Amino acid sequence: MKKKSPIPTFTNNMSYNPKVGLPQDIFYFVSAHTPLVCIDLLIKTNDGILLTWRSDKFYGPGWHIPGGIIRFKEKIEVRIKKTLRNELSVKLNSYSESPIDFNEQFNPKRNIRGHFIALLYKCSIDKNPPEKIRYKSNTKINGTWKWHNSFPKNMIKQHQIYKKYFKDF
Repeated sequence: MKKKSPIPTFTNNMSYNPKVGLPQDIFYFVSAHTPLVCIDLLIKTNDGILLTWRSDKFYGPGWHIPGGIIRFKEKIEVRIKKTLRNELSVKLNSYSESPIDFNEQFNPKRNIRGHFIALLYKCSIDKNPPEKIRYKSNTKINGTWKWHNSFPKNMIKQHQIYKKYFKDF
């Protein structure tokens, strides 16, 4: 007797539109079995490098380079624009045609969201993000932003690999 696949049961209530994304349980299942491909965005001006505060169960608390996971059949430019809009409420001016860096990022303590293939792109944005989400001294609110002229001591471990980009300040 032929075994039935668990996939039809697993996917009964799932959209097959990649723009919608996966239900959270399925996303976690996938991320526990395969690396995820993400973009990280190096936004560097005379003011410094723009970082956002991250405080979540996966990688926070600490500063990190803004970024996002690329969806199935999503162009990199689209993910960059969505990440800038969703995380910083800004628009993209330009970005490097090719990644300026490529890394594997691991969190050895996690099975879910524990392995990423990260493509770092240099970006310029149309304006500073809104003041209402600017980091205020010692508030450490998830998603707030700040320009950094030096590498912060409390950068998330997985983004320590980007320390070399702070050497120009």
